[in-house]
This record gives sequence, C-alpha cells and structure tokens, in this order.
Amino acid sequence: MNQRLILFFFFFLNQSWVFAQTQISGRVLDENGLALPGVNVFIQNSYDGGSSDEKGEFDFQTDLEGTQKLVFRLMGFHSSEIQIECEGQKLTLADQYLKEAITDMNAVTISAGAMEASDEKKSVILRPLDIVTTPSAMGDIVGAFQTLPGTSTVGNDGRLFVRGGDASEVGIYIDGLRVGNAYGTTAGNVPTRTRFNPNLFKGTFFSTGGYSAEYGQALSSTLALNTKDLSLRSQGDLSLMSVGGGYSHTLANEKQSLTASVNYFDLKPYQGLIKQDFDFERAPFGRDAELAFQKKMKDGGVWKVLARSEGSGMKLWDKQPGENERAQLIDLKNSYSFAQSNWRKSVENDWSLFAGAAFSSNRDQLQVDTLPIHRKQQLLHLKFAGIKDFSDRLSANSGLEYFNVSYEEVLSRGSFQRDFEDQQLFVFSEWDFYLNKNWVLRAGARAGASSLAKQSWLDPRFSLAFRLADDSQLSFAAGKFSQLPVDNLRVLNPKLESTNSNHLILNYLLQKDGITFRVETFHKSYSNLVVFEGYPQFPENPKNAGDGFARGVDIFFRDRKSLKNTDYWITYSFVDSKRQFDQFQTQVQPGFAPNHNFSMVVKHFVGKLKSQLGASFSWNDGFPYTDPNFPGEMNRKTQSFQNLSLSWSYLPKQNLIIHGAISNVLGAENVFGYQYAQERNSTGNFESQAIGQPAPRFFFLGVFLTLSKDKSANQLNNL
Repeated sequence: MNQRLILFFFFFLNQSWVFAQTQISGRVLDENGLALPGVNVFIQNSYDGGSSDEKGEFDFQTDLEGTQKLVFRLMGFHSSEIQIECEGQKLTLADQYLKEAITDMNAVTISAGAMEASDEKKSVILRPLDIVTTPSAMGDIVGAFQTLPGTSTVGNDGRLFVRGGDASEVGIYIDGLRVGNAYGTTAGNVPTRTRFNPNLFKGTFFSTGGYSAEYGQALSSTLALNTKDLSLRSQGDLSLMSVGGGYSHTLANEKQSLTASVNYFDLKPYQGLIKQDFDFERAPFGRDAELAFQKKMKDGGVWKVLARSEGSGMKLWDKQPGENERAQLIDLKNSYSFAQSNWRKSVENDWSLFAGAAFSSNRDQLQVDTLPIHRKQQLLHLKFAGIKDFSDRLSANSGLEYFNVSYEEVLSRGSFQRDFEDQQLFVFSEWDFYLNKNWVLRAGARAGASSLAKQSWLDPRFSLAFRLADDSQLSFAAGKFSQLPVDNLRVLNPKLESTNSNHLILNYLLQKDGITFRVETFHKSYSNLVVFEGYPQFPENPKNAGDGFARGVDIFFRDRKSLKNTDYWITYSFVDSKRQFDQFQTQVQPGFAPNHNFSMVVKHFVGKLKSQLGASFSWNDGFPYTDPNFPGEMNRKTQSFQNLSLSWSYLPKQNLIIHGAISNVLGAENVFGYQYAQERNSTGNFESQAIGQPAPRFFFLGVFLTLSKDKSANQLNNL
C-alpha cells in the first residue's frame, strides 16, 4: 500500500512539473531578413535559455512562470529585449530582428576626395612615417603629398596645387584651426616649404575635394594636420644637417608633456660648394623656436598648446630678360609667429566638445633696389564645435567660428599705405546617417558672412558611401565651396566677393591584404574668379568676372605585400582645366596645371645593412605659358618635367640615424615657364629667360641622435 502511494505521488508530481514548463521557440534575423546563428536567447536573471541554429531558430524550456524578460544577444549586434508570459504551455514568438552595431572597424567610410595619413584610421592611404621618408619630399609635408593623386609638382613654387586649382585654394589647418601664411615667404621663383616640422603630427587628413562642412575658405582642398597627444618619454633629439642643425628636448610623464625645439638653417655654405643658377647676394637663412605642450585634465579633457616663432631672409639679384647686368636686387626679410591652444573633452549624453583659438602673424620687409615695401598679415581664428552621438547610426558635428583678418602694405618709406580688416563669421552642421554598416549618408551645410565684402553665403554639401564587398566600396560627394580672394587683391578692391566652386566626385576604393587601389573621377566648376589688368606682380582694378572648370581622373595603387620588405605606390592623374583668371582675357589652361601627372615611390628595407633605401620618380607633360611673340594666351608649353630622387636611411645604432637624399639624380633640365621682357628689342621681339631650378640637383645629409633612458628610441619619424 505504501509503495503504491509513493508511486502515485511520484507520477502525479512529475505530470505537474511537465505541465508547469513553458516551451519557448522562435527565429532571429538580421535587418535584411537573413538568419542569425549563434544568438544567445535567455530569460533575464535566470539560467534558462538557448542559442539560435544555422537557420536562426531557437527552442528551450523554462520552469519560470508569469511575466519574464527575454534577451537576445550576439556580438556585433545591438541586444534586444521583449516581455513574454510563461503560462506552462508552448510559446511561439514572432520573428525577432537584431540591428548590427556600427563601429569604426566595421562601418563603411566616406572616401570620395578624402585621403587619411594616420596610425589610427583603418582606411589610410599614407602613414606619418611614409610622409617623412619620401625621398623627393626632403622632409617637407607638402613634398610628400605631391606624390598623391590630384596634385601637381610645380618646382619653382613648392606649394600644394590640387586638381587645376591655385595653391591659395588649399586650406591648411592644425588641430582644426586655420593656419595663416603656412608657407615661408620667398621671392624670385625660389621654391618655398611649409613652416612646420613633420614630427609634430600624429596624422594628416588630405582632401582633394568634396571635403567636410567643418572646413571652409578653400576652393579646391584642405590639408588638416593633427598634433601628437602625450609624448611617450623624456628625451633629447639632436640634428646635424648639411643645411643647418637643431635640438629638441621633451619632458614627459603620464599626465603631461612639453617639447621645446630650436633650429637654424643657412644655405650659404652649401651653395658655396654647389653652383646655383640663381644669383644670390645672400643665400637663404633662417631660425625658428617651437613649443608644444599637452596635458590630460582631471575632468578627462585634453589641453594642447602649440607656439612657433621664426625669422628668415635672403638677397637675390633678379635678372630681367634681355639685360646683361645683374638687374635689381631683392632684399627679403620675414618674421613669423603662430600660436594656438585647444581643448577637447567627452562629456555626458554622448557629447564631444572642442574649443580652440589660433593666431598667425606674418611680416615681410622687402626692398626692391631702393624701394622698400612692408607687408603685415594677421589672422585670428576662434572655434567652438560639438559632436553629438545620438546612436551608433546617427551623429552630428556642428560648430561656430569667428575670423579676424587684417592686411597692411606700406610703400616707399610710409608715403603710401593701404590696408583692410575683415570680420568673418561661420556656422556649420553636418550629420552622418548609417543606414547599416554598408551604407552611410553625410549631409551638411556651411554658412558664412564677411563684414568687408558685405556678403553672406550658404554652401550645402553631401556625401554617400556604399560597401560593395568586405574590401571595396563606392563613394559619391557633391557640394558648393566658397573662398574670399587673396589679401593682396582685396586690399585693392575691398568689395571683392567670394569666389565659388562646385564639386562632383565619384570614388572606388579597394583595400585588401596590404593592397590599396583607388580610382576617382571628378568635375569642378568655378565662378566669380578674380581677374585684373596689368601684370600679376602689379595687378590693377581686380573684379569678380572669371569662371572655369577642372575635370579628370586620379588613380592610386599601393602594394606592401607582394615584394618582401618592399613598399611602393604609383599615382597617375589626368586634369583637364580651363579658367579665366588673373590677367587672362579668355579661359586658358593654368600654368600650374599639367594635363598628365605621374609619380612612383619605392621603399625597401635591407636588414643586414640596417638600412631603408628609397626612390621616387615624378613626371608631368609640361607647363603651358604665354609667348608674347605669338598670338593668343597660353600658346606654348614647356618640355616634360621629370625628377628621380634617391634616399638612404642607415641605423648604426637604435638611437642614431644617418640619412642622405639626392633629388633629380639624372640632372633633368626642368623648365617651369619663361619670363619675357615688357618691351620689344631692336628686332621687334620680346626677349625671354627660362624659369628653372636653383641647381640641377639638391643634396641632403643629416645625422639624428636621440638621448634618452630608452636606448631604442630614435628619430626615424622625423626624417
């Protein structure tokens, strides 16, 4: 009897347990309706749950009763929760959909017109070390970017020319703040360089068009330089070079770092050994001092300060066409200072804030024979911006900027003076919409106003990118871009309005296993360009009456995998550009915009020699120019330009580097145009002289020594 009673209660309770269980089943899909295997499906605060199979289906049982919270979780996707009622019976759920989480690593990026040089971004084209070790660059940031698609090498100028645009159409920024007079002042077709040392920066963003609404006052391109964060260690860096030397000292800890440097260069000893085609009374010389400070704030923000002061000069006999004498003497002295401070911080509610101020001051003292000319340019830039991440699919970058621009010219010992001051206000907002990891839409606008021109404008901009496969994508960009004319023209006519350009860009990008392939086609239209009477050196009556266009295709290929210890990239650009500007009466091909541009850079590391060998080759099909002895404008063209450069970096010790480079190894006689006499000679012709290189070749030799407790530290990034 007892055994029967026990068996009765056992089967009764067992049936009760079975009836109390709830069986839960369903299916999990992604946003496109595809099955998601491996999704963890469980009841919150319990051990009851299961995983989805290859069909996205799941099925499990629970003893829990009443209202419960069911959680769906899979790495790379946003978790999802729903409420269910457990009533001891089978529960079949409707299809559940998980949204993929968008991150920097899996999201498609805007690549139209954009080229990154950073150690932090996945879609980079060049890295900081690539910039400073390009043989033809000779340590100049712009020199390295002249090997990228869309650029032209104009050897008698040295600045950055992009897609048929003048160098003044490229805006240069440091940590988001505009730099005034970023190139050193020069004269007489002597090429210039950027003022700032490459070792200041951790990354660079270079846009050949269609750039972000955050940046403005650039018709063609932006070059945004981002300074380093905290230095890793305290150290001293000594540089001894064939053209000068310098010393830099860094003090660093976990919370802050300070770097101070001084440099001096003088080309007089070098030019005493290497014959120059230019007639220097005093070879170019200069000195600079620089200070960079970074600090992590207690509230989590980062504060940076950068300050630079420099002075330079040269004396050059500027020979005129048709004259046998040394002609006029140009005595140039330049003083320059730049200072900026900026603060960044991530705050609550997914906000990132930025505030910064920058001031540039440039003074030129120029004497042409007995005529003294003094120029002063100043730029103040204040900026406040914020990025709000509403979700991983929607973010906005908005900000407010103020510019104060002043310019002054004093001629003939103060007997004649002209100047202007302009207050400029800008506001921008740009929104990124990630439809999913394969689609991103960026839309924004930038509005501005000028007190001097009494003008306001609105520039809408739009970009779209679509991932074709894991390693390839298409991007499209379009927008309007405005820029006020250069200072020396605005001082002649303060009523000059903004010049305008419209960009259309289509880009294909492939990045796979050390291979990068990029092809981009573009069309750029110009309106309201400035034209004037007279000569570029002495313009008269400038007005907004010019227009034009530039169109073409850029190709870039980089391979870091196929050849052992070898990295190389190849660039080709075709540009068809016509514009009416400056003194020209019709639309012409600009003298700084060759149709065909080709470059190749190769770097090979030889372990046994502890050396990196480099070579770079640049070529274009020549520069158009006007010969007044024949009818028409831009009626002639120079021979093709070519430059083969070689470099060798040798590390005998980890903290010691010996670096040598030589440009134009083959000694090509490159000509960039011709200068003509303003009057005819006795035979009725305008005599000419070629505008060429300072010398057939340029040699550089430097020794870089690092002094620190870490004996492996060196200046490789500074070459």
